[in-house]
Parts: sequence; C-alpha cells; structure tokens
Amino acid sequence: MSRRERQRRRRRNRGSPLKSVVAMAAVLVVCAITVGALAIAGWVVNVAQSAPNLNTLKPYVPGSPSQVFASDGTSLGYIWSPTVHTKIAGDRIPQMLKDATVAIEDRRFYQHGALDYQGIVRAAIKDAAEGGNGLQGASTLTMQLVDNTYLPHRFKSNHDLKYKIVQAKLAEQLEGEHSKDWILDNYLNDVPYGTVGGQTAYGVAAASQMFFDRPVQKLSLAQFALLAGLPQAPSEYNPFLDKKDALRRRNEVLQSMANAGYITQAVADQTATKHLEIKVDNTLQEHKDPYVFDFIEQQAARDLCPRTPNSCKPLQQGGLKIYSTIDLRKQALAHQAIVDHESLLAEQGHGTAGAAVASVNTANGHILAIATSGSYADTQVDYATSAHRQPGSSFKTFALMTLIHDEQGNPNSTYYVSKPLSPGWLSADPTWEVHTAEDSYQGTINITKATILSDNTVYVQLAADLGWDKLDDTARAMGITSPLDGNPSEVIGGLRVGVTPLEMADAYATLANGGSHVPATIINKVTFPDGSSRNFGNAAPTRVFPYNEAYEGTSVLKQVVTSGTGTSANYGCPVAGKTGTANNLENAWFVGYSPRMSTAVWVGYPQGNIPMNDGFGGALAAPIWNEYMHDASSGYCGNWAPPDVAFEGKPFFGPFAVTGQPVTTPSTTGTAKPNTTTSPSGGTGLGTGTGTGTTQTNNPTLFAHPPQPGGGTKSTPPPAHNPPTGGGGATPPATH
Repeated sequence: MSRRERQRRRRRNRGSPLKSVVAMAAVLVVCAITVGALAIAGWVVNVAQSAPNLNTLKPYVPGSPSQVFASDGTSLGYIWSPTVHTKIAGDRIPQMLKDATVAIEDRRFYQHGALDYQGIVRAAIKDAAEGGNGLQGASTLTMQLVDNTYLPHRFKSNHDLKYKIVQAKLAEQLEGEHSKDWILDNYLNDVPYGTVGGQTAYGVAAASQMFFDRPVQKLSLAQFALLAGLPQAPSEYNPFLDKKDALRRRNEVLQSMANAGYITQAVADQTATKHLEIKVDNTLQEHKDPYVFDFIEQQAARDLCPRTPNSCKPLQQGGLKIYSTIDLRKQALAHQAIVDHESLLAEQGHGTAGAAVASVNTANGHILAIATSGSYADTQVDYATSAHRQPGSSFKTFALMTLIHDEQGNPNSTYYVSKPLSPGWLSADPTWEVHTAEDSYQGTINITKATILSDNTVYVQLAADLGWDKLDDTARAMGITSPLDGNPSEVIGGLRVGVTPLEMADAYATLANGGSHVPATIINKVTFPDGSSRNFGNAAPTRVFPYNEAYEGTSVLKQVVTSGTGTSANYGCPVAGKTGTANNLENAWFVGYSPRMSTAVWVGYPQGNIPMNDGFGGALAAPIWNEYMHDASSGYCGNWAPPDVAFEGKPFFGPFAVTGQPVTTPSTTGTAKPNTTTSPSGGTGLGTGTGTGTTQTNNPTLFAHPPQPGGGTKSTPPPAHNPPTGGGGATPPATH
C-alpha cells in the first residue's frame, strides 16, 4: 500500500470534527434529559410520600340546618345555616341522575382507575392548543370526591402540580378501598351544587329541594340534567342567577347523555325544548310562630354554647333536632285570649295597647306558651320574654314570702297601719310620699288584708322593716333574674329595669309547686346527628320554701282572686295570684297560678310607658289571664293539699309595725289626688324602669291594682340575711 493510500484511509477513519461535536452534544442532551427526568421523578415521589395518607384524614362533612320541634313533634322550622346537607342512601338516588353525572363529568368512569390517563392526554393537548394551563381538567369523579371531601385546605388552596400529585395519590388510595358505586354515591351526596339565599346545597338531596322544591326521587329528566351540570361551576350555572347559562349547560348534559347512550338523541332533543322547571323552596326560611322560634334558638345557643352563645357553631351547622317544650294548643289559646280582648285593649287612649302571655308548667319549668300581640313584621321584640316593664304590686308577693320565710311572720297576725305616708316618713328617702288615690285608708289591718286590697302604704312599711335586700334575695331565689337594687320602692314595683312576663310566671311557679324553684326552659331535648342526645328539660328543683310556707303564701294570694283586686281572674277553680299596676297606669299585670300552670299577663304600650285609660291589672290583664287559664286547663280544677304540718308563724314586730294585734285606728278619707308626677328617668321604651325618681303612689279603686311609685334612693339595708333555702317544715303532699 502506497503512502498516499494510507493517508487517505486515516482521514476516512478520523471523520468530520463537526460530526463528533454533534454526537457528543446528543449524548449530553440525553444525559441531561435523563438526569432531569430522574430529578422530576424524585421530586414527584418525594411530594407523594410526604403527602398524608387517606386513612389519616377526616372526611369533611358539610353542616346542615338544625330543626326545631314543638312538644308534640310538629316542626317549627330550621335554624339558618350556611350549608345545607341531606345524605341519602345510594339506592335512593335515581339511576338517571347517576347516568347524567357520569356522562357530563367522567364518561369513562367505569373503565379507568382512579386516574384517566387518556383524559389527561386529551386535556393536555386541548389546553396546549388553546393556550390554557395543562394542569387543569382531566379530573375524574374520584379525584373530585377527594378534592371536596378529603384533601386538606393547604393543598387545594393552590391548584399547582403539587396539588395534582397529592390529589392523584389520595384518589388511588380511595379507589383501592371502595367500589365505583360507593364513590359515585358519595360524590352525589357530598359535592356542592350551588348557593341560594346564602345557603350552599351539598349533595343531590339538598340541591333538589333548593332548586326544585321537591325530593330528588320525583325529578324529571330535564331536572336531572340541570342538577348534574351544576357541580362544574355552581355559581355560573345557578338557574336563579343566570337562566340562559343554566339552560345551555342543561342541554349540554342532555347531549352528553345521548352521546354516551344513556338516552336517545330524540329524547335529548325533545327534553332540550323544555323550560328549566325550577321553583324556590322556602322551607328553610319559614318559621311557625317566629317569636317562639327565636326564643328557642336563643336558649338553645345558651344551653349548647354558654360561653359563646352568639356564635354557636353546633347550633348553626350541627344538623341538630331540637325538641322544645312549647305546647301548640296552649300557644294558640294564649294568642286567642289576647285577640278576644282586642276591643278592650283598643280603648286605652293611644291606639290599641299591646299584651303578652307567658305560661309555664309548675312541676318541671317547661315553658308552655309565650304569646304576644305584636306583629313580627313590625317588631322582632317578643313582649313575653324580652319586654322589661314595671310589675307594679305584683312584686309584693316577694315581700309576703320574705315575711313568712325569713321572719316566720304570720300574715294574719302581723299588723300595720294603713295611712298616708307624708314626706319624711322614711329617713332613707325623706322626700318619698306614699298614699292612695282616693285617700281612703283602712286603719290597722293585717298583711293578709293588705295583700287582698293591695295597700301600698302597708307594704312599703313592711318592706322597710324586713329589709329591701331581703326582699330582693327572695325574688331572686324564686326566679327573678333582672337587676334588683334594693330600693325602697321595689316592693310596689319601682324597679330600675323591670321584669318580663316569663320571669314573673317562673317566679310564681315556685309557690304553685309547693316551694321549689325549677328554672323555666323552652328546650326539652337536643338530638345530635350521631344519635346521641342531651336532656335540658329535667332541671333539678331547688327548695326555696318548705311546703307549709308556700301553702301559707298561696292561701293569702287565693283571696286576692276570690275577694280582692284580682276578682276578674276568677273562673271558678282554685287559683292564686296578684294584680299589678305601674305608675300612671302605664303597665297592667296579673300573675297567677293553679297547681299545674303559672301564667303572667302584661298589658301596655310597646313603644313606651304610656298611660292607659283603664290601665289597672284587674281591669286589663286579669280577664286575659282568666280566659287563657280556663281554656288551657282543659277541665282541670284541682286544689292544693293542706300540709301535714300547718304553718303557724308569729306576729312580726318591726319598727313600723304595731303590737302584732289589732289596734283601733279610724279609717281616714280625703279628696282624691290624681297622680301627675313622673319619674326623672322618663320611663319610656321597652326595658326602661321608673324606679329611681320620687313620685307619689295612688290606689284609684279598691279592686284595681295601685300604680307603683317612681322609686326612691337606695339606702343602707338592714343586716344581711341568708336567702330563702327551704329550711325545715313539712314536705309537700300530692296536689289534687
């Protein structure tokens, strides 16, 4: 071989330098891609491994409105909740709705696993062609269920690649544990379908009621299609917000069903011509007797969330069943008693006066009725439970029981002089004057007669002797919860804040049941979604008075009805009670009880403390009380059984009392003095008292309850004492 040939061969073997560079570059690119792919794969694996496993996650269960019931099981309505969720069994979900959902959301649902790789490729190509984000789309029903029910918020707050990896991992685990049918049923039960009136429907059962006002089993094909199309964009396709888009989406679902072979093209075309067939459902917004409903909701919040009653999540989203104590029959009778006396209420000089009735079961404190004359459209203030007003002489009962319990004073043998009390009679309030409107006085009388006649002059002397703080302690022990200040005028109703009818009914029930206080409640039982329950209707009674002391107080108050200021309350059965008339005839009361029911009636102007033409408790409140108690008692006419050991008591000797025996003191009669003095506080509006000023007190007629004074200043009380606790005495026999 010549030298030239050898050189030529060497050049051929060496090759082109450019080719070598290209080859090397190719090798490096392949290596880089491989390394990059391995790095990405490692990152994906790391993300998946660091993500939580399905068995460590608690599935999200949407909240649902709590339902309220009357004592007989009648539904009173639902408490508002931001979410509405009604879970139903899979075999109760119509197959046509399942088919529509699969057709529009995941046509290959039964063919692929947790992930649809063909769908992912199609979505990627589509997004690339349209300039979208390749991470969007291609979510299977399993992935959507994971997203709505299991995926922690920290992952789904950003729909990035990490979110998709975690979603895919959990979807694979979910499909490994459950069947396709289980996944579809849970999807249809748990995904959001849209929001109406601030409430979001989760699941097809809630959505069917919200958009069509009918059970899901009774929907038409057109309604199935509309429902199936909502989860993709609940706001955009909401038929109450955008009918045009909702109609387009519904027809898109119908076409998908035809393409998938679930319905024929002819059926799809025919159904597409129909209207949306939507209907507003007001079930969740309607409340039977809204005043009662509101009070039930308020007390349930206090019972379930005593520290945060204004933000009680279990109540708003707990799906609770709240069984109240309200008796719908007695509630209707209380309303009717007010209505039947509207003509009387209309004669009071400033338009029709308002009225309220509150009635409780004396044995267990269950609230039976809380009726008001108000219109919920005009005011949401329930007079029976929220209107704090001056109780007038109905507050004297607490002084009567302080005498009997604290001092073992016998009201029949404890005497005071009924007389005008001029300024200076009480050193604690030198300007306070107390007298009767007709200046008619009884002379020396015992406490029983002073109660029957509702003599203010006797009772303010008695309270001064007993001690005003003692009187307040008795009132609190019996059930009064409004503020009390120990002012001299409180005994005849001069309270700074006032009391509600419900408070007074609750307090008088302490005497009705023989001396034990049971806090009034309108909640009987609450049942939770897991089937457990809490009983709020069996509060333990607190013994306040021995039975014989309570019986003694009742014996006095029975005479108020049979021969005193409360004769208009007498319907022929054993009952006891007390009238109350506030300053300037601004509020009229009758509070009384039978062995089974304690009821308070208030009459007055809701807009403020406005004088009424005939604003006496015996004239306005007692007739309403009479009708309600007669009708609500359903023929019951039982009496209190005498105690095994009778209360004897003894004369009470206080600085203002006489010797404990009758003293001949002539009655005095003078010219009537109209009450024209008003309280400095004004005394206007609900919950505004008149117990801090200096006003005179009058008693216009013998059998009409006297107005209260404006008050008097708080003075140094007598020595402290223990509030009523029951003490000794006989135990109560059964009433009859």
